[in-house]
Amino acid sequence: MRGRRGRGSGVVGIFFLAVIVVLAGCGYYLYTSKIFERNAPVINLSNQIYWNLKSSIPLIIKDDTGIKSAKVSLSDGSKKINLIDTKFDIIKPEVKLEISLPKGTLLDKSANYQLEIEANDVSKWNFFTGNKLDALINVAVDTQRPDIYVLNQSYKITRGGAAAVVFRASDEMLKELYIETNAKKQFKVTPFHKDGYYASLVAWPASEDSFSAYVIAKDMAGNENRTRIKYYLQDKKYKVSNIALNDEFLGGKITDLVNRYAQDPSQIQGVAKFKFVNETLRNQSEGAIGSKTKDVLEDSLNKFFLKPFYPLKNGQAVASFGDHRFYSMNKEPVSESWHLGLDLASIAGAPIIASNDGEVVFADEDGIYGLGVAVYHGFGLYSLYAHCSSSNVKVGDKVKAGEVIAHTGSSGLAFGDHLHFGVIIQGVEVRPEEWMDKKWMEDNIYKILENSRKSIDSRK
Repeated sequence: MRGRRGRGSGVVGIFFLAVIVVLAGCGYYLYTSKIFERNAPVINLSNQIYWNLKSSIPLIIKDDTGIKSAKVSLSDGSKKINLIDTKFDIIKPEVKLEISLPKGTLLDKSANYQLEIEANDVSKWNFFTGNKLDALINVAVDTQRPDIYVLNQSYKITRGGAAAVVFRASDEMLKELYIETNAKKQFKVTPFHKDGYYASLVAWPASEDSFSAYVIAKDMAGNENRTRIKYYLQDKKYKVSNIALNDEFLGGKITDLVNRYAQDPSQIQGVAKFKFVNETLRNQSEGAIGSKTKDVLEDSLNKFFLKPFYPLKNGQAVASFGDHRFYSMNKEPVSESWHLGLDLASIAGAPIIASNDGEVVFADEDGIYGLGVAVYHGFGLYSLYAHCSSSNVKVGDKVKAGEVIAHTGSSGLAFGDHLHFGVIIQGVEVRPEEWMDKKWMEDNIYKILENSRKSIDSRK
């Protein structure tokens, strides 16, 4: 009898052990399975947003398993306006919605509002009801556009040239402030002299037939103001050169550059060599210089003054800025380019002299430019020295006016010893001749800044 009871209790023990193992397995499954995940959905909005009531508010909801439903309402504490109430037929881990007011809705702009956001996921957690997000977002209603007032600007801008502008911009919740041209180029602006005032240099690329520029201000609520800077536009006709290529030309410096920079030089033959150098390599080289010269490095500006640039003693111009070059082979069009610098020559290996103080931002080999040096002088303005045979500086060096920074040469796409001198404003190459002209600099830049400073000081 005792033996039978022992066998029976053993069976019961094994049964309970099996039950425990099964329950443990189920518990582990519930704990680790994605179907039973326990994380509530999350949204992209902070607990405080600004709304102009006109534009929609992008709402992004994310979840580990997928979003089942979403509700959004706007409440002032006494009444509620339903904005979104949707169930999703296709379950996704991320949904994008647009929160907007129904047409004809009138709100008290001085009242305090909250967005109430609910979202449910498809998890089987919480007894198969899933996880739920409940969020309250404070809404500050702001329908007022930022204020912009252009205080002063250069009277004119020449195609390929530069100009200055000083303006005032104000908004308690200012988010973005910049200048944008009709070609969608954006220029950063710099706080100028006193709070609320800003200044910038702008540039009209030589390759663009038309030009317009706007100060654009956006606030946290999405309100935007854009004010045109009223420059007189002075067109300039640049030299057009038609250059016939030949096999001898393709076999010299062009082949050398292909062999140095192409990934597989053997696959590039004939006129394709020139297209590689003049298009692919040129784009890479200009892009590298552009990336190093696009920023404004100071946080604020009170004064800005440079002496006219005179980088090469007794230098004679051998090629002009803005030369639009068209290349052909056997009378068939091959390629084209813009020469965006002033070529100066004197003697071989001539010293290149810094005309103004600055900081070296580039000193390296760069494709068609060969060995080049770029120096920052403030207010978004840079100078470029290319085709050098040697360099005396490195990135980060502070150079002083009168210092020899490099020597002329024929590196890169150069067919004789000379200096390719360039002036760049926030990545846009402009006419060096303007920055070599003391009167132009005085009339178009320094007087604008000085008169603006006096006008700001005279205001209460």
